[in-house]
Amino acid sequence: MSPSPARTPFIVRLGRSFNARSWQMAGLFAAFALIAVPVMHLVLPPDHPLYLSTYFITLTGKILCYAIVAVAMDLIWGYGGILSLGHGLFFALGGYTFGMYLMRQIGRDGSYQSDLPDFMVFLDWKELPWFWAGSDNFLWVVLLVLVVPALIAFIFGYFAFRSRIKGVYFSIITQALTYAAMLLFFRNETGFGGNNGFTDFKRILGYSITAPETRVVLFGLSALALIGTLLLARFLVTSKYGRILTAIRDAESRVMFIGYNPLWYKLFVWTLSAMLCAIAGALYVPQVGIINPSEMSVGTSIEIAIWVAVGGRGTLIGAVIGAFVVNLAKSWFTVSFPEYWLFFLGTLFIVATLYLPQGIVGLWVKLRQRARRGGDDLAAEAKGASA
Repeated sequence: MSPSPARTPFIVRLGRSFNARSWQMAGLFAAFALIAVPVMHLVLPPDHPLYLSTYFITLTGKILCYAIVAVAMDLIWGYGGILSLGHGLFFALGGYTFGMYLMRQIGRDGSYQSDLPDFMVFLDWKELPWFWAGSDNFLWVVLLVLVVPALIAFIFGYFAFRSRIKGVYFSIITQALTYAAMLLFFRNETGFGGNNGFTDFKRILGYSITAPETRVVLFGLSALALIGTLLLARFLVTSKYGRILTAIRDAESRVMFIGYNPLWYKLFVWTLSAMLCAIAGALYVPQVGIINPSEMSVGTSIEIAIWVAVGGRGTLIGAVIGAFVVNLAKSWFTVSFPEYWLFFLGTLFIVATLYLPQGIVGLWVKLRQRARRGGDDLAAEAKGASA
């Protein structure tokens, strides 16, 4: 009896998820984020043409976090056929959880010089709520950033997918869940700062959160997190699991007929997507300097879906492109034409839906194919002429 072939190690299979060109692009991006950005921001003088301002670092770092959320959305919508209009909830939960740690790091440097956060002193709280226990421990908070959103997503997803709720009904339920959470966090007695949320952060791991070096480190971590998210997502969608997930998206009844239970496949990617959003939220808060219930608004969750639709659903890299395009446009519009931003966003979504169903990535692929066919036709004509 011949021995069974050795199983390829996981790390090798993970590395093979990217082809050579993808690894080159990831390497260039990592080199830019980890080497070029620190040099251009910390070493070059402000009057140098290649100097990167604090505004650039903060804006790009924020969009990198949004790109992670977009990839997480593309996993469930583009490959699982699960359109969530409540992913802003998981993003905000990650931000609030890490924000608790940042609030505890303020210590007695707050306005009231108390060990309690300022908003608790203002509301006449005498001690920290029970769920703030351990929030001054960095490793414990990092664990909570992963566990809390994952647990909520798992419980909600289990009952929703077991009941075979899908399509527009699932989207409406996720939207309602997020809206309910937003209303809850708006209340002062919940212990999350109410309408103002968390802000006025001072330190992270003992370092000043506004120091240029800290901002560069957070930028680099966001870039690495995006690369890791893309690598993990690519590994999943190209594996056997990804093929089954896509089959569930296209014909769930047929997949059930041949013996697969869609519940656990959908539940896994749903929970993983929630965790990725929470990681993005945790990286977002120290860079932006604030987290409040508006991050759970219905509009925020709809914007996440628009990023994916504009970039190209079911492509992964399209989600990243969509997040950058829409948010850069938002940064410009909200400054130059703030009253027209929502009209532009709605128009962009309509145009993408009607005329670019595969998004920017799909348009690029079509243009390349058309150019290739044109080149082949010219070559054929030249060959015929020479004959």
